[in-house]
Amino acid sequence: MNIEQFQQHLKEEMQIELTDYQLQQFETYYKMLVEWNEKINLTAITEKHEVYLKHFYDSLTAAKYFSFTKEQSIKLCDVGAGAGFPSIPLKIAFPNLDITIVDSLNKRIIFLNELADALALDNVHFYHDRAEIFGQNKDHREKYDVVTARAVARMSVLSEFCIPLVKVGGAFVALKGANGEEELNEAKKAISSLGGKVKKVYNFSLPVEDSERTIIVIDKFKSTPKKYPRKPGVPTKKPL
Repeated sequence: MNIEQFQQHLKEEMQIELTDYQLQQFETYYKMLVEWNEKINLTAITEKHEVYLKHFYDSLTAAKYFSFTKEQSIKLCDVGAGAGFPSIPLKIAFPNLDITIVDSLNKRIIFLNELADALALDNVHFYHDRAEIFGQNKDHREKYDVVTARAVARMSVLSEFCIPLVKVGGAFVALKGANGEEELNEAKKAISSLGGKVKKVYNFSLPVEDSERTIIVIDKFKSTPKKYPRKPGVPTKKPL
């Protein structure tokens, strides 16, 4: 996907029209991603056309199925964002977002801080922490309008990482590959136990290469029991 295709598909598929400044931000993002990737492992995808499709465009597909365009600031937490996906592309496209990223690897947090400075992003916050610990932190637990995660863990595990951070009335948006619905079937008990319910599942293909994607939107309808998330490592070893 070249830059012209990136612009065109965003406009046609998601009604996102990027300014020249926003396009320059994506260019800077790409350059820094490749530069830092030589020092720390951020991504296996480094070819420009693939980064624009599989990282930038893929991250922004969430906006087709969940509205980030409210005039007031939306508090978004991205769990295990790695090199900033999907939250940094969303922040570039929707400057009204107030972004918090939590990641367990400090090297990635250092990169994200440098990236945010280079892109002149405001209202971005980065935390080096385990999701299980972060979800029990009273300053963050049930404080976010929307929580996102992309390619972090299976839905049964991911739900325990993310749903405790969503405020009642908010949403958890999971960006998944072709096996999203299969994972969801395994996770329904966990989602219910954590205070969530599935609102909608969207299946679609990325343009250009037609690879399958799934976006799962889960509404938070009641408070998460205090025992969740469990201690670090437990959700992965013993999914709900």
